[in-house]
Amino acid sequence: MASPLYSCFFFCATVFLFCTFAKAIQAQPSALLLTIVNNCPFTIYPAIQPNAGQPVLEKGGFALQTLTHRSFPAPTAHWSGRIWARTGCTYSNAQFYCATGDCGHRIECNGLGGATPMTLAQFSLHHGGEQDLSSYEVSLVDGFNLPMTVTPHEGKGVCPVVGCRANLLATCPNELQLRSPAGNGPVVGCKSGCGAFGTDELCCRNHYNSPETCKASSYSEFFKQACPATFTYAHDSPSLMHDCSSPRELKAFFFVLLLRYCWDGSGAAGGQSLSADRFSVVLLFMGKIFSSSLPVAFGLLTKVPARRSLKITTYHGLLFVR
Repeated sequence: MASPLYSCFFFCATVFLFCTFAKAIQAQPSALLLTIVNNCPFTIYPAIQPNAGQPVLEKGGFALQTLTHRSFPAPTAHWSGRIWARTGCTYSNAQFYCATGDCGHRIECNGLGGATPMTLAQFSLHHGGEQDLSSYEVSLVDGFNLPMTVTPHEGKGVCPVVGCRANLLATCPNELQLRSPAGNGPVVGCKSGCGAFGTDELCCRNHYNSPETCKASSYSEFFKQACPATFTYAHDSPSLMHDCSSPRELKAFFFVLLLRYCWDGSGAAGGQSLSADRFSVVLLFMGKIFSSSLPVAFGLLTKVPARRSLKITTYHGLLFVR
């Protein structure tokens, strides 16, 4: 029969080991999913670039069909990087190319950055010790190519949905517009002031690379007025980066405002001139469908007179009216 002293020692050792094991389990970061959702009416090519020294996730890029999503586990240790969507992508003559966000003409970016302009989300996962913080923000510092939001699920603390829901391609100033094809093609991106003009002041380089000298410009204010919860220049307010404790999932949504049209039930070919009072229009926004007559819809959205003849052009499922 064991002595009382031995029994007491065995009990204390068991409790100590149990508490140590429980603390170790608690200290491990919770499982975290990253999900990219394509609510656009066309295929996009998401790209993922890690910061220096971090692993590449999902080979750095892939195709994502319309109205689908892709989820993958985040690293269990600290990871930081950025996610964006490439648009207007084609594959011809054994060459892959995207009108926006292109990463060296390849589908799998494998750590390469993207060509601006592009809307992007920046993440810093599993930091803050036992708090297990995941930080996230949406940035227009490199310009805009698609509306984008980041939505956390089941996190603790202040975990807001952030991003830019506005279609800035429709309101982009002429001097910031990226068109594809160049010249008379539709607007596929909206450049930052830095991307358009490349000056040290607009790019916050050299003398201007500090919070005291890097200031908002009229170009960054264009983005800020449309999407106030986004970063719009390099030293924008740090409060726009949000820290969420132990979220189960972080979702990056890409979407567009889509105008779909029909004419006497027969449809319309791109490039035809058609009378505005002959159409109905369906607005698809974030998965919600709204219906209106075309004169009313365009009267609200673009102030087009109700009986004006409209030039209809399509690009990757988007409707452009001239």
